[in-house]
Amino acid sequence: MNTSAESTAFRFDYRPATIRYDAGATAELDATLAAYDVERALVVAGTTTGTTPAVIDPVTNGAGERLADVFAETTPEKRLDTALDGAELYEAVDADGIIALGGGSSLDVAKAIRALVASDDRDASVAAFAETGALPVPDDLPPHVVVPTTLAGADLSLVGGLTATPTNGHVDEGIAGGISAPALMPDAAVYDPELVATTPSGVLRASAMNGFDKGLESLYARTATPVTDGTAARGLRLLRESLPTLGGDEPAYGAAVRGTILVQYGIARPDATTLALIHAFGHGLTAHSSVQQGAAHAIVAPHVLDYLFEHGDCRRDLLADALGIQSDEDPAAGVVEAVTAVRDGLDLPTRLRDVADIAKADLPEIAATTAADGLVENVPPGIDVSDDALTTVLRSAW
Repeated sequence: MNTSAESTAFRFDYRPATIRYDAGATAELDATLAAYDVERALVVAGTTTGTTPAVIDPVTNGAGERLADVFAETTPEKRLDTALDGAELYEAVDADGIIALGGGSSLDVAKAIRALVASDDRDASVAAFAETGALPVPDDLPPHVVVPTTLAGADLSLVGGLTATPTNGHVDEGIAGGISAPALMPDAAVYDPELVATTPSGVLRASAMNGFDKGLESLYARTATPVTDGTAARGLRLLRESLPTLGGDEPAYGAAVRGTILVQYGIARPDATTLALIHAFGHGLTAHSSVQQGAAHAIVAPHVLDYLFEHGDCRRDLLADALGIQSDEDPAAGVVEAVTAVRDGLDLPTRLRDVADIAKADLPEIAATTAADGLVENVPPGIDVSDDALTTVLRSAW
């Protein structure tokens, strides 16, 4: 079936989590857990998120007597060893469900913990990851509730990253892999803008660019559908208005969270994703440097859009409408200007040359990694995504 954005026929196979949004929503986590028969929940969080009272206390208090323990060990590396430690604690405290608290790192490690505790042979699962880079996902996963604290839009997702190094003997060489299955979509997602407000401003603003770009790509990707058109367009309008306020005196946390929910709705499906070239560049840049994902997006997004519009229509009219651009001229320039304004309003990096561990000589290798990323398959037809073409985009961002 032709699933291109301009086709009258489309397929939308999406099984999202139950979504709850409200200021102070974490106060009723016990009721959410009860809905999935969870009696003893393990909270999976980062080393900072899980130990900062302003963040962790609303969650543990909300879970109440249904709290088993807190595993505050996740890191941005999303390590297999961390997931194995979490699985051990899950069993030691006799947990029967998971609350994933924080950003993408905690949410991804929580997915791996779910898979490991459901496995009949954990050693075999680890061996499979060492061989293929993909952690197997068994049936009968434990219930899973996510409580995001960033705006990256990694919440309504059935995929996650996972890495391993030879340090603890599980793999012979370093692996940057992951985990993916429809069953990994969380059972419930609880969005509390008051909790998001506790995230340090710099972290929150960088994550916001990642989420914002999900909306952009949902509109131009060849895998777009009328459903994702509607949610992404509304989400982009909310984010364009709210994100530049995050560093000011009156941050619009509520609108930013609602926009983030909408732009990610439907982007991760069993048979498709709308992530495309901006996210592929994000993967390529973070694979070759220490740049944070949101910062990588901030630098390349305007240049990626420039390149796409130069070589194709890429639904520029729809993007312009979603971003509130009024113009009788070709809207491509207005779209790029609007995205640049959001980036600058978030006070994020603007040039690759300012990333300490990226040299200009590295750009062809980064482009090659980007071109090999599976997400480039979602770029609209007719756009050149060869190594040389993507090197040109990176040079424009230099």
